[in-house]
Amino acid sequence: MQHSSSVPSVLPAAPTRRRLLAGLGAAAAAGALAACGGRTSPVSPSVDAPPADASPAGPSASSGGALTVGAIPDQDPEVLQRLYGLVADSMADALGLGVTYRPVTDYAAAVSLFRTGDLDLVWFGGLTGVQARRQTPGAVVVAQRDIDEDFRSVFVVNEATGLAPSQDLTPLADLRFTYGSQTSTSGFLMPASFLTEQGVDPRGFPGGPGFSGSHDATLQLVASGSYEAGVLNEQVWLARVEAGEVDPAVQLFSRTPPYHDYHWLLGPDAVERLGEDLPERLQDYFLGLSADDPDDARVLELFGAGSFVEARASDHAQIEAVGEQLGLLR
Repeated sequence: MQHSSSVPSVLPAAPTRRRLLAGLGAAAAAGALAACGGRTSPVSPSVDAPPADASPAGPSASSGGALTVGAIPDQDPEVLQRLYGLVADSMADALGLGVTYRPVTDYAAAVSLFRTGDLDLVWFGGLTGVQARRQTPGAVVVAQRDIDEDFRSVFVVNEATGLAPSQDLTPLADLRFTYGSQTSTSGFLMPASFLTEQGVDPRGFPGGPGFSGSHDATLQLVASGSYEAGVLNEQVWLARVEAGEVDPAVQLFSRTPPYHDYHWLLGPDAVERLGEDLPERLQDYFLGLSADDPDDARVLELFGAGSFVEARASDHAQIEAVGEQLGLLR
């Protein structure tokens, strides 16, 4: 899976670092278990039960020495299961912890379950990450992909509109238009901001805008003609184009300016259970993923990244400001 922007060089493979981290991780997990005892998270009705092949990875996955990983459901569930199942296995091997991927039904559920501590480490978009940090004091931004420093959305149209590619977004105002999720950074928040900058009312489309729920669903709705135009994140667009999965009826219309987007966010409960060094250990794991290592390369490929890089809460100040303007933050 490739991205249109250049990919920074990645770190060299480091098997010695992996063995060292695994040993430290096992020791830290044992200490946390002795100090804290087991932790059982209540099952929320807003969370789908993991499929049979989503068994916990690593030791003690039902104990206080485990991490529960989640992600906003921005793509097809089968794609997400494959991606985060692989991430759980890789992380468990590197850190010596039990790691479980827990799918959720919608964006709001990811934020809510992170707040309650039922999800420890979550792959959030920019807006949901801001929402989660506001609702969860002590949350720590761990890492982002290289492409998230220069992320973009793409506006697409059905070929029947006859529109040619353009940076002028005003022709979209007269079309039946769909976003992704209402709390998606790349599928609603930032595109709405860029439309506003060009004088297009982001909620003023004929019949009102649609909200498909995910980037893949947006492509399907525009392909079918249910909506004449829509917007989704560029990474998903490029991945589907490369895989030959985009209906020829869907045409690229415009790319947005860049902005920061997705990132990993760690909850304070996990730090309390597993030690104050957990954020650093997780950052070392993500930043150490190397395209030169076959196992690491599989993780990076599924994330559409060349590497993971450092991230800060301040990276999302623009998103926070736009979220305030659109009334999406509380």
